[in-house]
Amino acid sequence: MAATRTANAHWEGSLFEGAGRVSLDSSGLGTFDVSWPARTEEANGKTSPEELIAAAHSSCYNMALSNVLAKAGTPPQALDTRADVTFEPGKGITGSHITVVGTVEGIDADAFAEAAEDAKKNCPVSQALTGTTITLDASLA
Repeated sequence: MAATRTANAHWEGSLFEGAGRVSLDSSGLGTFDVSWPARTEEANGKTSPEELIAAAHSSCYNMALSNVLAKAGTPPQALDTRADVTFEPGKGITGSHITVVGTVEGIDADAFAEAAEDAKKNCPVSQALTGTTITLDASLA
C-alpha cells in the first residue's frame, strides 16, 4: 500500500538574512525553525534540510537492515545508526555517511557487513539520494 507523508515550509526574507519554519504535518510531531546559518554554520537550536535528510536516512536504513537481517534468520536485537549528511555551499548535498552498530546474535562481522551493504544499497532513502556519495561503517557491538 502506497503512503504519502506531508511537511510544509514557510520562509521569509532573503537566503542569508531570512528564516523559516518547517512542520511535520502528517505526524503532527512539531514545527522546527530553519535558517541558512543553521545549514552552514552552527545549528543554534534550528534545523536544516540536511539534518532532516539525515533523520530520514538513518531511520530508513535501520528498517532496511532490520529486514535484511530478519530474512537471513538473524533478526537484530538492536541497531544504532547515525547518518551524517554533508552540504557544501555551491555544490549542494555531497554525501551521506552511515555509521551502524548492531547487536545481532548468530552472525559474524563479515555477514553483518554484507547485510549492512545490502541495506545501504536498497534502503529507499539511499535510492532517493542517488547522485550523492553514500559511505558506510558497520560493526557489531
